[in-house]
Amino acid sequence: MSLLDSRENVIELVEKLNFKEKVDRSKELIRQAYDTYGDSMVVANSLGKDSVAVWDLAKKVEPRIRGFIVTTRFKPPETIQFMNEEVSLYPELRVFRNDTQIPRELYLSHPDLCCDVLKVEPVRRAIQEMNVACWVTGLRCTEGRTRADFKEVEERDKGLIKLNPILIWTEREVWQYLALNGVRVNPLYAQGYRSLGCAPCTKITTDNNERAGRWVGTSKCGGECGIHTRPLVAVRESACA
Repeated sequence: MSLLDSRENVIELVEKLNFKEKVDRSKELIRQAYDTYGDSMVVANSLGKDSVAVWDLAKKVEPRIRGFIVTTRFKPPETIQFMNEEVSLYPELRVFRNDTQIPRELYLSHPDLCCDVLKVEPVRRAIQEMNVACWVTGLRCTEGRTRADFKEVEERDKGLIKLNPILIWTEREVWQYLALNGVRVNPLYAQGYRSLGCAPCTKITTDNNERAGRWVGTSKCGGECGIHTRPLVAVRESACA
């Protein structure tokens, strides 16, 4: 049976499979998805540790695989520099951003709206402009309380498949893969960050929750920007009607 059709319990797989088995499974998920969707399969690269691990896995499976990056006006300079370096190395990575004018501190008063404008909208545009049928993410079910119910293969938007090939990896296994394969990472990790986002909404924390440093002091603390929870296809279809 194809892994794309698997209904295995991902929480059980976290403990059941060893590191090598997880890497092999991730590559096979990507290979099967590429065989199915071809150039319509695109990797979403957030420039975080999980995304660069998935990008490296994908390029090992098929060097022609494309990707996109969503950036915002609030990204730290270290992330912008790292993004520019990655795009120079991989011109098949397209960068999307939304320069719509918003209140300067919208992230404090209405963080969900800020993320919708600056992050979700560019993802919708990337999916439309790159003719995406399957997008690949770096989601992990062990990363935080908001990510425990995701599956390796999902169709949360009708007609758009989301592939989460490292869903069952732990944080330690991500770093193990990056070290063993010499993958470059965002320099902010060397400063103590564990989860990266926009500068005003990302803090260094010693909390056990890997995403605890995101949106500290707001209703979104430790939560999601909306890319993985908001509709992506319905908006695109209505805009094209």
